[in-house]
Amino acid sequence: MTAPAVATGAGMLQTALSLLLVLAAIFALAWLLRRVQGFRPPSSAALSVRGGLQVGPKERVLWLRAGNQDLLIGVAAGRVQTLHVFDQAPDEMVLPPLPAATPPSFADALRKVMRGNKPQ
Repeated sequence: MTAPAVATGAGMLQTALSLLLVLAAIFALAWLLRRVQGFRPPSSAALSVRGGLQVGPKERVLWLRAGNQDLLIGVAAGRVQTLHVFDQAPDEMVLPPLPAATPPSFADALRKVMRGNKPQ
């Protein structure tokens, strides 16, 4: 009578270990897919994603190049909307440099503090 109990216990142990092995393989594959998802070869198609920015939990702004046209689109749950169509590619645009902000001198900041005003 003890022989069937030992065989049943060994069978259950083997089944449990097999189940754990299958679950570990599923989690390892899921982790691997998440890691290599960004490593896609560059496509030479007429449509390519040049950049993107996550602006909310389900909202993104994407910069697309369709042929020779550059587009800025907004993507939300169930909705895609064109935000801007560029006349010229953004990487080719020459923007004027921003003026450098000069910080206030130490003497001016100290004078404001001594008068009771907080420095900006």
